[in-house]
Amino acid sequence: QAQPVESGGGLVQTGGSLRLSCAASGRTTFNYVTGWFRQAPGKEREFVAVISWGGSTTYADSVEGRFTISRDNAKNTVYLQMNSLKPEDTAVYYCATTSAKTYLPTKPEAFGSWGQGTQVTVSS
Repeated sequence: QAQPVESGGGLVQTGGSLRLSCAASGRTTFNYVTGWFRQAPGKEREFVAVISWGGSTTYADSVEGRFTISRDNAKNTVYLQMNSLKPEDTAVYYCATTSAKTYLPTKPEAFGSWGQGTQVTVSS
């Protein structure tokens, strides 16, 4: 699987927006089901959103309606647009890929390749 590389994290105020990007390292086609997860200090890694190669999506209840996952296959990039951010969204956000083809997994153990993570901090 292609090694994901995240970018786009940062510090934002409550109610603000950020867009995270996830691209494949090197000249690798990023044709995998791709998910976003996050991990806050002292908490387990949790599912955020996942997207298939064709654009089907699933979201965690906590971000439904505020976050949008999308992909540009021509650019080998998956995005996570985060709007109406809350302090509880503060975490390290990870991009991950899975070889699953027939369903959209939401558990971390289903994903075999992970990026290094990017910090998102939402100030109150």
